Amino acid sequence: MKGAARAAELRRILERANHAYYVLDKPEMSDGEYDRLFRELQELEAQHPELRTPDSPTHRIGAEPAEGFQRHRHLVPMLSLANAFNEAELVEWEERNARLVPEVKQAGYSLEVKIDGAAVSLTYEDGVFVIGATRGNGVEGEAITGNLRTVLDLPLRLRGKHWPRKMEVRGEVYLSKSRFEKLNQEREAAEEPPFANPRNAAAGALRQLDPKITRRRGLRIFCFHIEAPGQKLPVDTQHELLAQLAEWGFPVEPHYAVAPDLARAQAEVAKLEQLLPNLDYGADGVVVKVDALRLHAELGTVSNREPRWAVARKFAPEVQVTKLLDIKINVGRTGALNPYAVLEPVEIGGVTVSTATLHNFDLIKAKDIRVNDMVEVTRAGEVIPQILGPVLKKGVRRHKPYEPPERCPVCHSRVEHPPDEVMFYCPNVSCPGRIFESIVHFTAIMDIRGLGYERVRALLDAKLIDDVADLYELTPLQLMRLEGFAEKSAQQIVDAIQVSKEQPLSTLLYALGIRHVGAQGAKQLARHFGTMRALAQASADEINQARGIGPAIADAVAGFFAEPKNRKLIERLEKLGLSMHEPAAAEARGPLAGQTYVITGTLPSLSRARAAEVIEAAGGHVTDSVSKNTTALVAGADAGSKLDRAKALGVPVIDEAELLRRARATP
Repeated sequence: MKGAARAAELRRILERANHAYYVLDKPEMSDGEYDRLFRELQELEAQHPELRTPDSPTHRIGAEPAEGFQRHRHLVPMLSLANAFNEAELVEWEERNARLVPEVKQAGYSLEVKIDGAAVSLTYEDGVFVIGATRGNGVEGEAITGNLRTVLDLPLRLRGKHWPRKMEVRGEVYLSKSRFEKLNQEREAAEEPPFANPRNAAAGALRQLDPKITRRRGLRIFCFHIEAPGQKLPVDTQHELLAQLAEWGFPVEPHYAVAPDLARAQAEVAKLEQLLPNLDYGADGVVVKVDALRLHAELGTVSNREPRWAVARKFAPEVQVTKLLDIKINVGRTGALNPYAVLEPVEIGGVTVSTATLHNFDLIKAKDIRVNDMVEVTRAGEVIPQILGPVLKKGVRRHKPYEPPERCPVCHSRVEHPPDEVMFYCPNVSCPGRIFESIVHFTAIMDIRGLGYERVRALLDAKLIDDVADLYELTPLQLMRLEGFAEKSAQQIVDAIQVSKEQPLSTLLYALGIRHVGAQGAKQLARHFGTMRALAQASADEINQARGIGPAIADAVAGFFAEPKNRKLIERLEKLGLSMHEPAAAEARGPLAGQTYVITGTLPSLSRARAAEVIEAAGGHVTDSVSKNTTALVAGADAGSKLDRAKALGVPVIDEAELLRRARATP
């Protein structure tokens, strides 16, 4: 069958490209070429479902959500490791083993970085990945096969040859520090609570019922062990086993070493300890293993709990105690209040630390952190310094418990705390604490070219502006007094500012930075109300009636206009000549007329802007938030919380191909 042959060829090409990109770090093809071949395979499998195999790369985009996880019994129990916290304990471990098997001292040792992630077992039959499971109680775990298929460096079909017919490969799923930092930046920008640490984020992702959520986390895996009862492995030592795993296509942590005796092993451990802080993934020690595999069975286990042939040489994370001098708050562009700790400077891991994140006020309350407390601070496994908790001493009187502020610490506006959110917000768009980022955002959206970060900062420092309205009163002469502004560039900037007055209401609404209001939401509000005055006078319930506008946006918009300082800003902008109305839209015609769509994630070939153009050209509307009135959610890779919202409301979820089919349909 021609289709079957082409599908097999595409699977081979795509998996080879995945391996080259994610495991070898040597891309073989462009992203565009990969996407083209991937879409071809998707279309083949859609037309002929019988062609889809368990090792198809299309499984990596995530299957339908599961209702729950089934139990899976491991071929061989997954044991825990004993710990050795110093060189003497490592010597004691060897002596105990040598009393049972004297040969152990001459068998050599392998040393592997101990990844701080979530342990999993991967079952392969005839070289194909069929079942993946958590450790669970060691004997049984939860089957999370769909989630593990989304881990892009996990091989769905093995390379090479000579693998056991059926085997369980053990590995550790992790989230890189760089990916963890990016995820938290995205969550904070979306006003969601950040993840506590990479390990928790990885473990939590594996237990998601929807594999698409797991895929968005960007998990990776390192493999290090094989169980194949009754079958002979094609290697004799642990370090050869690691090389064999890599040959079969498994990602293996690259810094493993081999030592002929324990003295050399101790020296290798010391080298690896220096390496760990510089890795892009969490590591909390080095695993020392008897290298000769034939001795593993002889050494056996301790009470079926831990193997004698392996031990974790752990390094206690560096924790220092210092004084918490104060709890201060940064105000972000959207008004989110972000608490942080001011510390008496302390050196941790060669770095002087004087501040630490506190994430949010719920965390402060949960840890009962108070000003003037002595606190434990660490950087181990974290992107930025973290406070573990207070160090309490009997008889020492503590400061009163910390309470979130009722007013913004910068502008003193009364703060808002939405009942369904962990964050507190300053609603004042003119708050000096958020004014810098707000002005930069405003100039970008209003297309005022020439005013970027540096020039906006210069204007604020020179006290030429205090809010966005001040931009419209700037003169070329004022700008020329500042360094970096020549006569021509000063005039061009003033001209660009004046031209921006003609931007429609929808653009101005987006530029104002109202919480939850993006480009599409601003368009829907402007189309529905027509004028700034009508919108400003509307209640939250009335705003909620606009197409594509949900309760969160409605409450945020109503709250914005309820703030007197914001009303004064709008009045001033109107007096300065900015447009406060939206041009009437022509009656929509086309196959999507009267329909509303939301776009989320990365689509295979269309940018979000281009997808929105396709929808609007076909007569449809595009909004930022999912509501019960949404026709469908167009979801691509790494779809966010909008996907969860759509499923909760029963809103249909479609892909790019379905969107294009609908847009081309005859109305």
